[in-house]
Amino acid sequence: MRRLEDFADAHLRVFPRPPLPPPDAIRSVYLIGICGKGMGALAELLAEAGYTVRGSDEAAYPPMSTRLAARGIPVLEGYDAAHLDPAPDLVVVGNACTPAHPEAAAARERGLVQTSLPEALAHLFLSRRQPAVVAGTHGKTTTTGLLTHVLREAGLDPGFLVGGVMVGEEATSGLGSGRVFAVEGDEYDAAYFDKRPKMILYRPYRAVVTSLEFDHADIYRDWAEYKRAFHAFAALPPPDGLLVLNGEDPEVRKLAKRTWARVRLYGEEGHEPYGETFAVAARRLTPVEGGQTFTLVVHGEPVADVRLPMGGRYNALNALAVATVALDAGATPEGVAAALGSFRGMKRRQEVIADRGGVLVVDDFAHHPTAVSATIRGVRERWPGRRIVAVFEPRSNSSRRKAFEEPYAVSLATADRLFLSTPPLRHNDDPADFLDAEAVAEAVRQRGTSADAYPSADALLPDLVDALQPGDLALVMSNGSFDGLPARLAEALDER
Repeated sequence: MRRLEDFADAHLRVFPRPPLPPPDAIRSVYLIGICGKGMGALAELLAEAGYTVRGSDEAAYPPMSTRLAARGIPVLEGYDAAHLDPAPDLVVVGNACTPAHPEAAAARERGLVQTSLPEALAHLFLSRRQPAVVAGTHGKTTTTGLLTHVLREAGLDPGFLVGGVMVGEEATSGLGSGRVFAVEGDEYDAAYFDKRPKMILYRPYRAVVTSLEFDHADIYRDWAEYKRAFHAFAALPPPDGLLVLNGEDPEVRKLAKRTWARVRLYGEEGHEPYGETFAVAARRLTPVEGGQTFTLVVHGEPVADVRLPMGGRYNALNALAVATVALDAGATPEGVAAALGSFRGMKRRQEVIADRGGVLVVDDFAHHPTAVSATIRGVRERWPGRRIVAVFEPRSNSSRRKAFEEPYAVSLATADRLFLSTPPLRHNDDPADFLDAEAVAEAVRQRGTSADAYPSADALLPDLVDALQPGDLALVMSNGSFDGLPARLAEALDER
């Protein structure tokens, strides 16, 4: 990752930050960018812990704005240095803030105590717990949510902070009373004044790495630098801690050499490389209507039968990661199996939005080419016999880059039909390095899948509605709102 000294505005990024006071000396906390998913979850956690919380955002909109309002957390519209009066005991600066941000600049110029989200979480909540940090290129949110659910069902009452919402409840964070605190470990940078990956700051006692593949090209220069971030993460658990690794991923397996902690590999039986034996494994993994089944095997011994109500082999691997952590934390095999079977999933992860006239509308957060391919395969296994109509918006900083045109073409061609929306051009995008949606659609057509590119969600919606037939599955994929397309599609199918 880039050093602060390498930025043109380094003189605004490198400054003496006042030390963080002890947690019990902090009473009031102000969050800049409070309506972001992570910041909003932290705000709710702070309020639950008894802190006086307020914050600001440029666009305070549901669902986060309504959730914060229900908690009695004031949200100031827009950004103004005057919002910092009276001065809070602690300012949490969102990682979207630049050095010139009016409130971030005011906090710096006034010498207020300030920190990033991950540093605040670690300082205020993780220091007296056993953090279980889930990291990896793919699967972090689902795995963390599933881990939270399994630990709860096992009676371990974990604290948690997840970058998504579990189906059936609105909370993305909670204090809990148990020793374990489950947290999603993002490899994105922490703040404009701290370019370390967020996951590094969470002090894992138990650490999980689900997968490794180059991502966040806007943050990491290359694959080697990206891997170094995970090398550092793997070294963090203490000797009596635990490093849980996807044994099927060759790059993830290499992390076993980077730690002094205990190591547990997980994977499907029969997929062990080099004659290794997975500590926790799935035996007879079988896709079934509505999910998949397998026998949970621990150190070679079958311990429980599992019916997982989520499609996709990658979700079975996520479940094995969760089982490994939960068993180490004190859950029983029978309890783990029962909890895996009762998980209702995460919103925007194979989430069924509607079933209209025989057309199933499914919303998913997939945005990396590998995740797109795995999601298409997963829904095909979960709902066999349906035509998969993929609707995709390449919205993330990485996905809008020209380098991803070919990988997207390969992934999206695995659907039966494709509707592709042109990604938004942002102020920091290089037009010469910008993804050409029509070129991707043409490459998909050359692979035998019907595909069309559109300038926006508004433009593609009418043709999408016309193309959908009873028995189809419309798989909407974006890591943004996609202009509300899943709900709008359901409404349009109703009207049809």
